[in-house]
Amino acid sequence: MAQQQNSLPAKLINGGIAGIVGVTCVFPIDLAKTRLQNQRPGQQVYKSMMDCLVKTVRSEGFFGMYRGAAVNLTLVTPEKAIKLAANDFFRQHLSKNGKGLTVFKEMLAGCGAGMCQVVVTTPMEMLKIQLQDAGRLAAQQQKPVMMSTTKLVATNTVLCRSFNSCTVSSAPRAVSATQIAKELFHTHGIQGLYKGLGATLIRDVPFSIVYFPLFANLNRLGKPSPDAASPFYWAFMSGCVAGSTAAVAVNPCDVVKTRLQSLNKGSAEEAYSGVVDCVSKIMRKEGPSAFLKGAGCRALVIAPLFGIAQVMYFAGVGEYILDNTPLNLLSA
Repeated sequence: MAQQQNSLPAKLINGGIAGIVGVTCVFPIDLAKTRLQNQRPGQQVYKSMMDCLVKTVRSEGFFGMYRGAAVNLTLVTPEKAIKLAANDFFRQHLSKNGKGLTVFKEMLAGCGAGMCQVVVTTPMEMLKIQLQDAGRLAAQQQKPVMMSTTKLVATNTVLCRSFNSCTVSSAPRAVSATQIAKELFHTHGIQGLYKGLGATLIRDVPFSIVYFPLFANLNRLGKPSPDAASPFYWAFMSGCVAGSTAAVAVNPCDVVKTRLQSLNKGSAEEAYSGVVDCVSKIMRKEGPSAFLKGAGCRALVIAPLFGIAQVMYFAGVGEYILDNTPLNLLSA
């Protein structure tokens, strides 16, 4: 079994399946989180997570809650696979003679995993946020809002061509992630898809530093003996607790990342030039509590997502698939 767990293809399969199952289950909550985080004072369209979901279903239909899900389902497999496999890789190389890791080394392994995953996370989040937030912007247009005539400018392009200012004054027409990606690549090159990379690093690296050591220690408490694996339910609960704790801890970074990566702005919504500018403007105009927007939603998203991921990972689903299908050639 130890040899099988060292198989990179098995780790990738485990992470990929876990990501697809998890995203399918919790994506509507993630959509509510994005919309709540992007709201500004005086322009609240949604009062809470449930209010957001109810209004979304009423105005956009059931599948409106899954706007942007295709992006996540496509890219979550490599994202989760990289995250879990990288952490396991770093843990193996930091351990000496199979001995347990210190908390500091566990944090280093998590840091390495977080830095690796942003290669996929940043463009995935960039595209997903545009699609998720489109409904909020459309709903905002239907509210009677006082605005100057300079704000009443029609924008018919697929995506605003400037990262610094983009005001939506008419209901946005439906666009796909492919259209957005093409527009970004055409106007800004590959760096267009990596807008907010710094903010993503600031979020994902601390998340992994908190999550992986916390999960490893919680999971260790459920082992009947040092050499035995923890029970199915304990691995799931450990993943949920560690995931929700890490999610809430880095939520301020997630708010900053969401604001920076939202290219289309509603009326009177400011643009940000970078992480420092975003933090200072949010603090000055909305107060410290703004950094906790969507924290409950994020905890509800991450908890089952990582609980499912760890169950898949430790149950050895990937190893089973490799051993019982022609894919076993990959691990040869």
